[in-house]
Amino acid sequence: MNHTQIDPRAVIDPAAELDEGVSVGPFAIIGPDVRIGRGSRIGPHVVISGPTSIGAGNRIFQFASIGEDPQDKKYAGEETRLEIGDRNQIREFTTIHRGTAQDAVVTRIGSDNLLMAYTHVAHDCQLGNHVILANAASLGGHVKVQDHAILGGFTIAHQFSHIGAHSFCAMGSVVTRDVPPFVTVGGHPAKPHGINSEGLRRRGFDDAAIQRIKRAYKLLYKSGLRLDEAVRALEELAVECPEVGLLSEFIHNSERGIIR
Repeated sequence: MNHTQIDPRAVIDPAAELDEGVSVGPFAIIGPDVRIGRGSRIGPHVVISGPTSIGAGNRIFQFASIGEDPQDKKYAGEETRLEIGDRNQIREFTTIHRGTAQDAVVTRIGSDNLLMAYTHVAHDCQLGNHVILANAASLGGHVKVQDHAILGGFTIAHQFSHIGAHSFCAMGSVVTRDVPPFVTVGGHPAKPHGINSEGLRRRGFDDAAIQRIKRAYKLLYKSGLRLDEAVRALEELAVECPEVGLLSEFIHNSERGIIR
């Protein structure tokens, strides 16, 4: 442990493991069974409970609560855990809870994500990489969020819902069913409003790929086809467009049904 970067007013359990270059601010509390990777910065008044593993280069801002017991009445003290990858930004008053024995046992957050102030990640959620949760976005238990998805401020995702890669949930969206990849949704309950064209351009999708994804969206939402018919049409289109294959696979695996 590099003591030169630990504020003397912080409380760190002797069983916690802090890699080289970790800094901890005043009045932070780090419990046992917590491991924090190289170069991560823990702000003042942060509370981290274990078992929790936090990777390298993360920054956790003041007053965040990380790795606390799940808010689930079925939880009876089983050993569950939280795993966080690298280079995440976790802002003020964010709450992230460990998993439950009834599901994956672990809550996972990938790398390069931005969780803005007052966001909540409930037990057993699984977040990919490059995800953005804007201020006060909240995920119910067991929610899965794929890479590059963006949830606008005050978005609420129902338990067990899945949010696809490169999708966009507008501010205040209430997500009660699965959000397919590339799709923009908004409203209460959330409804589809086209594809996330601007986000795709920013991530390097060329115009041809975006046009193919738009065509897939029209098949799914504008053609008047039944869902099973639309999925078959998407599978045919996926032969020439792998991005559409991601969309058809997501729909095929959806258990709650997609927003439509």
